[in-house]
Amino acid sequence: MEYVEAPNKWDKKGIGIFLGGGISNCPDWQLALTDSFKLHFEDEPVTIINPRREDFDINDSSQERIQIKWEFDHLALAEAIIFWFSPPTLNPIVLFEYGKHINHNNLFVGCDPEYARKSDVLIQTELARPDIQVASSLGELTTQVVDWYFDA
Repeated sequence: MEYVEAPNKWDKKGIGIFLGGGISNCPDWQLALTDSFKLHFEDEPVTIINPRREDFDINDSSQERIQIKWEFDHLALAEAIIFWFSPPTLNPIVLFEYGKHINHNNLFVGCDPEYARKSDVLIQTELARPDIQVASSLGELTTQVVDWYFDA
């Protein structure tokens, strides 16, 4: 397994899995999910694509366009996309990106039980993608992705 973190560019090695979800004022769920994937994908040609930067100054406006473009480009390149909705924020950009990518072939979605707009995500997903089971934990989300990868 390989790992790419913004703003580094993914070189398209292996199967790319994009970690879409809350960053600002949200817990680092990306780290927990990446650690979980390491157990399953250690020797697999998988690349975890993480938009959360270890060092990002949210007050530096010059980085805003770079970050948005990086996410835009890597969402388009990824073979699989994960969206995780977590409190305490409403994740407005994540909702926007989710709407744009809801028809991606390999889409995985999860909501923390405390996410304020959980019912919106559940209803929109049911209407647009009844084939998707929205996960209620990172563990469940991990299982869905691992099962997809090894069953593909």
